[in-house]
Amino acid sequence: MATTTWTKRTGRSDALEGIAGSRGDYDGLIELVGDRRIVLIGEASHGTHEFYRERARITMRLIDELGFDAVAVEADWPDAYRVNRFVQGRSDDPDPVAALGDFTRFPAWMWRNGDVVQFVHWLRERNDAYADPRDKVGFFGLDLYSMRASMEAVVAYLSWADPQAAAAARERYACFDMFPGNGHHYAHAAGQDPLISCEEEVVAALIDLHQRKAAILAQDGWLAEDEYFFAEQNARLVLSAEHYYRQMVHGQVSSWNLRDRHMANTLESLLVHLNRDQGHAKVVVWAHNSHVGDARATELGRRGELTVGQVVRQRHPRDACCIGFTTHHGRVTAASEWGAPAERKRVRPALDHSYERYFHEIVVDSGAQPAFWIPTDRNRMSLPTNLLQRAIGVVYRPETERTSHWFHADLARQFDAVIHLDETSALTPLERTPLWEMGEPPETYPTGL
Repeated sequence: MATTTWTKRTGRSDALEGIAGSRGDYDGLIELVGDRRIVLIGEASHGTHEFYRERARITMRLIDELGFDAVAVEADWPDAYRVNRFVQGRSDDPDPVAALGDFTRFPAWMWRNGDVVQFVHWLRERNDAYADPRDKVGFFGLDLYSMRASMEAVVAYLSWADPQAAAAARERYACFDMFPGNGHHYAHAAGQDPLISCEEEVVAALIDLHQRKAAILAQDGWLAEDEYFFAEQNARLVLSAEHYYRQMVHGQVSSWNLRDRHMANTLESLLVHLNRDQGHAKVVVWAHNSHVGDARATELGRRGELTVGQVVRQRHPRDACCIGFTTHHGRVTAASEWGAPAERKRVRPALDHSYERYFHEIVVDSGAQPAFWIPTDRNRMSLPTNLLQRAIGVVYRPETERTSHWFHADLARQFDAVIHLDETSALTPLERTPLWEMGEPPETYPTGL
């Protein structure tokens, strides 16, 4: 593993660990994780190939060398659980592409892409080497946007386990039938009339499921308990989603916090579930930087937002490790607006007074490798504070870049380590649109200069 020493104009020195594509690239990062049980690995965009690739490389080592038990991702619980069944050899899906088939909601490319297919394939091959299902690594979702799918999953599970309970759950969830779609119509109606609420019904469905747990699990077996856990989390998701959509009308911060609390609580439930056999389960979390970083170190946190990374650090101060990504320029897969087709867009060079520009200048001025990682906790005195940081989600609007995608942060307090990839490329969706294939023209178009 290459190590580079640089000196900024301030005269301070720090050690970078270069990434050259070899097995030993992340030896120091694996050492940094040590015996911590929750590693949260971010991404500066939802559409960058290198972020997905390097996150998978790190995760493979965490599984192989440190015994991590599961990967929990920023994805809907029922969609990810189909992948979980596949990687554990418990589904009829013939391959990873089929296992990712439930990821149809925008943005499908976030999980239906070549990098995720490769990782799911690796996970299945790894798990096939183990006969005991408790030795197989799982793949789970943390998000709450699948309210309809989760209701259907609860009813489908009970139809097999307890038909009488299935009929009761179906009747309770019928409260949402007058609101088509996956929650936004319900949110709009609740905003118009505060008396509109399905909360009592979804709470009753969850309580009823809990009360029938002993009878359902009397069917025996580890897998029976696993399937009950899947249904229980779906029922909890419906409750969180109902709260989330009602909160949407009250402001962005309140709905954001409810969503991140739900993801943190789902992670907590997953740890408890895995601990039944593993003793001290270890989970890798994949989500955007804006979720895995500690909000207390950002201007968003000062506005009242919290994040999964913050909550996990507060609950597990000795067991959490937060890792972020940055890039200076390149290409990204993103849409121009919510629900629009995926495009292959050019990522503009980073703004002045940003961490991305700071790392880029290190590469240019000192000849450091264009891909490296730095342990921020060991370099707090030398890293600048309160610079800008870029966040590209599933929508990228370069024409309003400063207001749409940048915020101030203290990187050393936000993450335990940061991986910088100076130039990055767009990940490849499984379903490529003509708009994506065409790509965004270079800045010099049409002059060619």
